[in-house]
Amino acid sequence: MKIPYTKAHGAKNDFLLTWSAEAPKQELPEMARAICDRHTGVGADGWILIEPGGGDHDAAIRLFNSDGSEAEISGNGTRCAAALLAKHGMADQTVRIRTGAGIKTMRLLDRSGLRFSFEMNMGRPEISRETLAGRDVTILCVGNPQCALPVQDFDFDWRAVGAEIERHQQFPRRINVSFFKKVDDHSIEVRFWERGAGETMSSGTGATGAAAAAMARGMVKSPVRVLTPAGPLEVYTHDLSTDVYLVGPAEIIAEGLFFLRE
Repeated sequence: MKIPYTKAHGAKNDFLLTWSAEAPKQELPEMARAICDRHTGVGADGWILIEPGGGDHDAAIRLFNSDGSEAEISGNGTRCAAALLAKHGMADQTVRIRTGAGIKTMRLLDRSGLRFSFEMNMGRPEISRETLAGRDVTILCVGNPQCALPVQDFDFDWRAVGAEIERHQQFPRRINVSFFKKVDDHSIEVRFWERGAGETMSSGTGATGAAAAAMARGMVKSPVRVLTPAGPLEVYTHDLSTDVYLVGPAEIIAEGLFFLRE
């Protein structure tokens, strides 16, 4: 079986995109694990199926993590889908994509060849602060569930902590985890552990959640420059009772066929 794909990344958070009409109709979790495998597949953090839209949206997407689980949304992945639509002339300056977290609207800020920059409306975050397993955390939803932890530095096994929190019994569907430290009044540095993918170089929803958590704690003010291992993203809002916006890149880097062993 041959599965066509386009590979793209948003700040090194990489995805494989396939038109729904060209994808298998069954066993999608197994397909996602196979195509995303970095040794025996193409390799990616997730696989996105795209369906042309109509009416109030330009396209609809389904996102499968590299472990085969389905997620509501990825900020970086949705920008990658927007880049593919723009490449094929299916969207103009404004791109509307239906996700598992509703329709997300993006504004194209810049394009150079197959490199794009978008401003994405992430919606209004739902925030609560609490203690989890003795740790001071912020639990929030930015289209998907997030747990953000303030830290003094990253000189500890944050990956193990992230994996532990991801599967904590409080979260039956698991949760994304970010660790953030204040750099200055408008900057934070962040590390990400994403459910279904593990450590990622960046995360759009994770950056949004970490920035919202830092603002809610009074640690930083909007706009917030989120320093990820892959480079900076920008998050801003008038205040946390209104919509939060994420600015970041998307780049198309490859096209091809994955030969799925039957």
